[in-house]
Amino acid sequence: MTARARVGVLISGRGSNLQSLIDACAAGDFPAEIVYVVSNVPDVEGLRRAERARIPSRTIAHGGFASRECFDEAVAGALREFDVAVVCLAGFMRVLSAGFVETWRGRLINIHPSLLPAFKGVNVHRRVLESGVRISGCTAHFVVHELDSGPIIAQAAVPVLPQDNEEVLAERVLSAEHKLYPLALRLLSEDRVRLEGDRAIFDIPTDGESSLFSPPLR
Repeated sequence: MTARARVGVLISGRGSNLQSLIDACAAGDFPAEIVYVVSNVPDVEGLRRAERARIPSRTIAHGGFASRECFDEAVAGALREFDVAVVCLAGFMRVLSAGFVETWRGRLINIHPSLLPAFKGVNVHRRVLESGVRISGCTAHFVVHELDSGPIIAQAAVPVLPQDNEEVLAERVLSAEHKLYPLALRLLSEDRVRLEGDRAIFDIPTDGESSLFSPPLR
């Protein structure tokens, strides 16, 4: 994409990842711009974030539709009105229909609060703590029809500390999400990652030297 990619963001709540994308897009050299925000829940903080950033937004409440497919078509129509090229899910608490996913295939991305493919779905941080793993993190990925199973674009790791509870771990992971999601959007908008079949194909340099140890080495 040579011009700035036109991005639509789908939300359901407070929109903290939306804010991270808004902040990234505010930089003059960022290769994308958010042109529209859609929430399936009315009167949420994410809509107010969009309003403060002077981004057009709309509530499309899913309860008013006869089927998931009808709701998704209404969302797709709203995105088309704003000539959206890339769709970011940012805390969007709806499972999308196969038709919607196929329409936006390769241009639809999500951020998930675990190191996929581990801990798909909900209640992630509780399950991480119960499992005893010492490293968690977040994953930006292409969206496919199977939940939390799309090819991975980028990941960030954080330590799981002995004193952590769900809230503390969630905040640590969320802080990493706020850095990772803009990176994933940049890679996609600059054509440095693309979806081919069931794989993410990259055109970026690699660095195999970085490691995270938990507990840290002394």
